[in-house]
Amino acid sequence: MTRKPAPPRIFINEDLVDHLEKIAEGALRRSPDLADRLLSELARAQRVPAAKVPADVVTIGNRATFRDETTGKERSVTLSFPEDADISAGRISVMTPIGVALLGLREGARFDWETTTGETRQLTVISVTPETTGDSGATGNAAGTGNGPDAASQTASA
Repeated sequence: MTRKPAPPRIFINEDLVDHLEKIAEGALRRSPDLADRLLSELARAQRVPAAKVPADVVTIGNRATFRDETTGKERSVTLSFPEDADISAGRISVMTPIGVALLGLREGARFDWETTTGETRQLTVISVTPETTGDSGATGNAAGTGNGPDAASQTASA
């Protein structure tokens, strides 16, 4: 029997936890699976003061580049709170499946992702950089992206 590897360790700015929990709780009726996933990630995360969040962690307001290891395709996005999300500007909400999946991951982290067709893919965080524009520059929690971030679900917690 093959054991599933443990999910990668994640870090979260302790100042953002309450706000993220409220976002998840507000989504429980609309998107219960996604809200539960976000709450689970928050529960397992290492909470750290804003000044101690490692620079290579995907956080609210940072730009993350990740690669699909099956296709080799790379994508860059900035994770944002739902009210600041704008897919045309590359700002992905933390309340999307890929936003939750990337939450708090460090550069080099690899995780499984299941597409809507049931195919499992491995995604790797390639780089994390501070976003120089926009107003969601809180050192925080996540970044997300993917082809159709609302259309896929993840198999392993990020």
